[in-house]
Amino acid sequence: MKPRALSTFCCSITPFAADGSLDERALRAHFARLSAAGVGVYVAGSSPGEGYALSRDEVRRCLEIAVAELRGRVPVRAMGVEPRSARDMVEHTALAAACGVDAVQIYSLDMGHGGRPTPPTIERYFRTVLDAARLPCVVSSHHFLGYTLEPELMRALAEDYEHVIGFNVTSPDLPYHVRVLAALEGRAEVHVGGPMHAQSALALGANGFLSTEANYAPSLCQSLIDHTRAGDHAAAQAAYAKIMALMTGMADVPGMSVRYVKAAMAALGHGAPHVRDPHLPLTADELARVAKRLAGLGAIA
Repeated sequence: MKPRALSTFCCSITPFAADGSLDERALRAHFARLSAAGVGVYVAGSSPGEGYALSRDEVRRCLEIAVAELRGRVPVRAMGVEPRSARDMVEHTALAAACGVDAVQIYSLDMGHGGRPTPPTIERYFRTVLDAARLPCVVSSHHFLGYTLEPELMRALAEDYEHVIGFNVTSPDLPYHVRVLAALEGRAEVHVGGPMHAQSALALGANGFLSTEANYAPSLCQSLIDHTRAGDHAAAQAAYAKIMALMTGMADVPGMSVRYVKAAMAALGHGAPHVRDPHLPLTADELARVAKRLAGLGAIA
């Protein structure tokens, strides 16, 4: 059984310069803010990291910078993007190991064209990847793929592979979270995706939550964990309410979460809001709406 250590992780953005190139200086500054807040970091993910728009060399560079700036200060993990095959994910885990991150997330299989793999296919995929992995792994179960992992499979992976240290569980179905936690019985850490179920998951025995909000409000997101750890439930509830108020602002900016997140960071003076194709550039009106929302919520640090 793993000791229950509470934590939160930021699904990090990837900053770009006006010409579309990777902005390494802004990336280092971003990691410094996250590290100062004590927030763990997932790097080069699908959302809001725009990992699908990064070349392999750019992913490598992001991971190298993350290790240099974060390792030994806060947990640093490679997130990656949804794979089409086990081979894709095996290559990603090898890259992550070579860069020296603390752990790598193993995304569920995305067969494309709306296809859902059968349970035997899902199990073979994960076992193929985990057999090849040479570093700690966190298995992802994400409902955006059209399916979630069966809790019994998650338990079997945790029992059979010592290097499976955790599970990232993203689903609006709270009873599913209950089933996952009951099946794992503390064999690995569990973080829920997004802050929506953060307090419920912590109360049920999970380790914490992942969020995009930590990109621009890292101390606020970490405070929910700190207050929970200290048993200050009133302060934890207040932090949770503010995080959720920030999250609901995503409707102000259509498109994936990265557009809202980068607009919020720009409003707070934390870099330029440049996104990569296929995203459209943020408009002046969108930036103004986000800045107005943040001003209305007051200081978020």
